[in-house]
Amino acid sequence: MGKAAFISLLIAALSALLGERIVNFRKVTLASRELVQNHLPNCVALKNLDFGSEDITIIGDGLAFISTGLKYPGIASSDTPGKIYTLDLKDSRMKPMELRMPRNFDLESFNPHGISVYIDPEDSIYLFVVSHPQHKSQIEVFEFVEDNHSLVHLKTIKHELLHSVNDIVAVGVDSFYATNDHYFTHEILKGTVEPLLAQPWSNVVYYSPEEVKVVSEGYYFANGINISPDERHVYVVDLFDHNVHVLERKDDNALVSVKSVAVGSLCDNVEVDPETGDLWLGCHPNGWKFFMSDPKDPAGSEVIQIQSIHSDKPVVTQVYADDGQVIIGSSVAATYGGKLLIGTVYHKALCCDLK
Repeated sequence: MGKAAFISLLIAALSALLGERIVNFRKVTLASRELVQNHLPNCVALKNLDFGSEDITIIGDGLAFISTGLKYPGIASSDTPGKIYTLDLKDSRMKPMELRMPRNFDLESFNPHGISVYIDPEDSIYLFVVSHPQHKSQIEVFEFVEDNHSLVHLKTIKHELLHSVNDIVAVGVDSFYATNDHYFTHEILKGTVEPLLAQPWSNVVYYSPEEVKVVSEGYYFANGINISPDERHVYVVDLFDHNVHVLERKDDNALVSVKSVAVGSLCDNVEVDPETGDLWLGCHPNGWKFFMSDPKDPAGSEVIQIQSIHSDKPVVTQVYADDGQVIIGSSVAATYGGKLLIGTVYHKALCCDLK
């Protein structure tokens, strides 16, 4: 075989491989899925949240913490610096309020992603925030000061195992579980090569000042993470395999797989109802549209509830669905007092009545 013939054959083989990988990626992202509208009553857009509300978590008295302004490779975003808001769900005005940030903190590079709240026995409130300054990953730990509605910066946590952090669940004042959504750290490899290869290379890491270790792996895109009310189980959402994984937490903070529950969507963050133990997920019903970000054909939004996840027959229910005309790219859903908050990666946020 001549050199020219070999090169032609090689190009044809690579083209066929690339074509197969693109077909597979379209399948994984549910590119052919058409969404049927399933709206809730009395949905209103929340003020001040025009640049996303990527993660939302609600503490016991109805105070919601909201991260906004995420800049993530390959996803639409604004130049507005990242911010943290609170929303008092007992206040009829339903107006998110921006938290005052500490003066000694670099606000310009603040790029908040997943968040988690930990309340210690003295009722001090700690806010853990995944941030991506210069597309790196680090965890910012704050204390919430209710009297003047501000955050005090306590520390920045960096570690080589926390290389591509998406979400976090705090289990102590300085310990947490975190998901790495990618294996590679280089932006081109993360954004193009890794999705096309579609290999289960992402993982979950446990961090404490005494020990940092990988505690669960084999995910295609480890995304949202949370913990059961009794703290015995951890839930991990794998975006690309359309499953929520249930893991048992051991005494040494290792995680052991128990089961997985299919959700039929590309789910993002997961919140847990502290009273019922129900899981609430903000999902991307058609991930292909989300990654294409075509204004003429916007990505839809979907909220899924999982009841009785530890039983033999968990109940998976689509609670809300929109084709992108109302809300684009839902990433989180959280409930309190009959209200449902729906956050997005880069669009607005909604508050709806559940009944």
